[in-house]
Amino acid sequence: MSTEDMSARELLAHFSARLEDEATEVKKNGGLVCWSASVAPPELCVAMDIAMVYPENHSAAIGARKGSLPLLEIADQKGYNRDTCSYGRVNMGYMELLKRQAMTGERPEALQDFPAATPPLPDLVITCNNICNTLLKWYENLAAELNIPCIIIDVPFNHTMPVPEYAKEYLAAQFEYAKKRLEKICGRPFDEEKFLEAQKQTQRSVEQWDRVASMLAHKPSPLNGFDLFNFMALIVTARSRDYAEITFRKFADELEENLKNGKYAFGDNEKSRVTWEGIAVWTYLGHTFKSLRNMGSLMTGSAYPGMWSLRYTPGDLKSMGEAYTRVYINCCLEYRAEVLTEVVRSGKCDGLLAHMNRSCKLMSLLNYDTAELVRKKLKVPYVAFDGDQTDPRNFAPAQFDTRVQSLVEMMDR
Repeated sequence: MSTEDMSARELLAHFSARLEDEATEVKKNGGLVCWSASVAPPELCVAMDIAMVYPENHSAAIGARKGSLPLLEIADQKGYNRDTCSYGRVNMGYMELLKRQAMTGERPEALQDFPAATPPLPDLVITCNNICNTLLKWYENLAAELNIPCIIIDVPFNHTMPVPEYAKEYLAAQFEYAKKRLEKICGRPFDEEKFLEAQKQTQRSVEQWDRVASMLAHKPSPLNGFDLFNFMALIVTARSRDYAEITFRKFADELEENLKNGKYAFGDNEKSRVTWEGIAVWTYLGHTFKSLRNMGSLMTGSAYPGMWSLRYTPGDLKSMGEAYTRVYINCCLEYRAEVLTEVVRSGKCDGLLAHMNRSCKLMSLLNYDTAELVRKKLKVPYVAFDGDQTDPRNFAPAQFDTRVQSLVEMMDR
């Protein structure tokens, strides 16, 4: 089937599989594969024709397919504490299996019926600390275990907003540093022309991503916010490729058509609207969605997908630096509360559901503070629930259900 004839969901599956196949093929043919943090700039590696794999996205996919626990147990055996990021622990377990395969030449039994794609080991890793410092130690450990280069882009925390000029200049210098490292790794000059094209493509992808997200403002909404969690895969893995732009454009077109025809996400059963603050519970994604749906409560707000609304001016490294440092969890409480307030307001939400994620301390640390500021400003109730992004041992479905019921009762009142 031609991609022009595919639905948005078919495009999502098609391009996700293509990215995985490309990484495997590049590795087989002696090219370079990079494992990258989700909000590190892919523009740099795309400019040098390096295949990209994203461990956070891969771990989420494994969790959604109920395959994370065996890998978490391998990480447990290696000594990684259960209080550290489950994305990282899933990835470390996965890396360990691939190392065993490389050493023995045989596919480990644990990978025989693996529930997700099996991207190859990296030749380099690239990360930054604009979403958490865990990524620094995680990727340093990957580099140490595999004896490969690790490029770290240091991103200042924004204690005040707007982003100060010195921070933009510092990030521009960090990007120049990364270029030099890539030149040395690749053995050739950095391709500035391809870099500019990758920046332009990123902006086209982000434009269509924001167009999709804007559908949540309609009441009733043609878009279920949980679909953003699924389609988020491509804004993470392919925002500097046209795969993301093509998919999101089709999805936005479909949603606009549904809106025109009066076809809504919950039909006539949209009784209330909530903001979801934090990462999805990938291991129980279906349960969390159904629990809200059974109460007629549609998720129409989340600051999480907006982290990839990375708008900047192509060709301007300071502008690009500002985009990568103003990620809302890399900013002060006041700015974070402003972002969440706007999410609740634009989504026309009646309440807020906060994920106290054991695996992501930075995403959870200020949840109560920001929720309370939003409550005071917009007079919307909130509840919090305990959970985890990919460790199923840290989530209790019954607790989630009772918290949702409590929130619905408060919204009704």
